[in-house]
Amino acid sequence: MSIKQVTKYLKFPIQFDEQLLVSDLKRAMEGEWISHFNTGGYTGNWKAVSLYAANGNEQNIFAHLQDYTSISETPLMKECAYFKEVLNQFKCDILSARLLRLEVGAEIKPHTDHELGYEDGQFRLHIPIVTNPEIEFILDGERLTMLPGECWYTNVNFVHSVANRGTIDRVHLVIDGVRNAWTDELFFSLAPESSFETDREEKLSDETIIRMLEELRSNPLMANHPIVEELERKLKSWS
Repeated sequence: MSIKQVTKYLKFPIQFDEQLLVSDLKRAMEGEWISHFNTGGYTGNWKAVSLYAANGNEQNIFAHLQDYTSISETPLMKECAYFKEVLNQFKCDILSARLLRLEVGAEIKPHTDHELGYEDGQFRLHIPIVTNPEIEFILDGERLTMLPGECWYTNVNFVHSVANRGTIDRVHLVIDGVRNAWTDELFFSLAPESSFETDREEKLSDETIIRMLEELRSNPLMANHPIVEELERKLKSWS
């Protein structure tokens, strides 16, 4: 039986203006960044602020993977004209757009993100703004080097981790989007359509769901998030 080769990452033929990205980042640094809610999944400081979020709340850093009808610009986004221009390049529905800052010495532990590969109907993009040569972004055992202004797709269904062993913080604009005909044309121009299909019937383990629920409930911003109800429902259906 043949095993389908799923595309793990792509570097798009897109180059954004590094200086304009940094200029908007300086404005964003004046906002209120909050620590990532998955506190057990990293060491050091990993902080975020949203540009697109539910009800325009820039402190809501969780992606709405099921219901994105309430997603709108945050006040911060309205102050960052180039970030808005970047987002407008992608002719698809946006689930979330966040600035993620991994500070010097911080490490994100190996993990997977549930159903966030292109074959699942949604996808994650990384646009580096500030980085350094000592960043170790490992995806399924392979180190990826992403440079400022580039645009990358990463299939985070695969195990991945990040470590900042450099001397400056690493900041990426991270976009979660919904697959459509426009994105199909973009993705299929770089990899075979068959590499974005899968017969895998993967599911999160009970242990993983319980850990995720504990982390979400411990965060006042996320305790009543719809994802909590969704995870509880999955846990009951598998028990």
